Amino acid sequence: MEQLFNVLRLPPTVPRVALVTGGARRIGRAFVAMLAEQGCAVAIHCHKSTQAADELAHELHQHGHQACVLRADLSSEGETATLMAKAHAALGGPVGILINNASVFERDEWHSATRQSWDRHLEPNLRAPFVLSQGLASGLAQAPEGRRSGLVINVLDQRVWNLTPHFVSYTVAKSALWTLTRTLALALAPSVRVNAVGPGPVLPAAGQGEGHFKRMCDNTPLRHGASPHEVAQAALALCCLPGVTGQMLAIDGGQHLNWGPPA
Repeated sequence: MEQLFNVLRLPPTVPRVALVTGGARRIGRAFVAMLAEQGCAVAIHCHKSTQAADELAHELHQHGHQACVLRADLSSEGETATLMAKAHAALGGPVGILINNASVFERDEWHSATRQSWDRHLEPNLRAPFVLSQGLASGLAQAPEGRRSGLVINVLDQRVWNLTPHFVSYTVAKSALWTLTRTLALALAPSVRVNAVGPGPVLPAAGQGEGHFKRMCDNTPLRHGASPHEVAQAALALCCLPGVTGQMLAIDGGQHLNWGPPA
């Protein structure tokens, strides 16, 4: 019988050079580890978490993986636009895999949102992923024949399927990125596939107490959230399935099915 189910592997036509924004900590670190295990040279982008990024790169080097650290403020398009070329130069080839993980997550409401809070979310959470996706597609167009396929994974949020009245600027940015995911899946096909993951409760947010986080997890249908490793596994699955583009996989314990404020 033909062997149908193998360990997931990246397509051979995708250059094994990856860029992960916000790759030093939390879910981003899991993405970096997953890509390194898949044989990719990984550019670890950071803004303020320079020490954590350097330590992660050092750890990867000790295990025989190729990695570099790239620092940029994604709220500055001038800095964002340099990342693809820097990754290419540091790692010796065009970026074939982009994970747009970095984002700003701050609470505002309809009555408290300002132009400043709006811009603080829209630029890094929406504009930067678009600029980087443009850079990936342009770079691959110059790659050798047979190595021009690319993969983009946008990190969204389960709330794009389950809107709430809170975190207005953040939610607008992530919802727009979900639309951009599907738009670019059409525009960049067939050479580049664009998909997304939508985490729910994975790790406590800054300022969120453990008790509140636990109640949020307990309030999901599965009574638990997900781990960073699970989110990275979901991204890998999307990367390795050649017939999938323009999709989002929610890794949220089913939170998108019945959101409600924790008791």
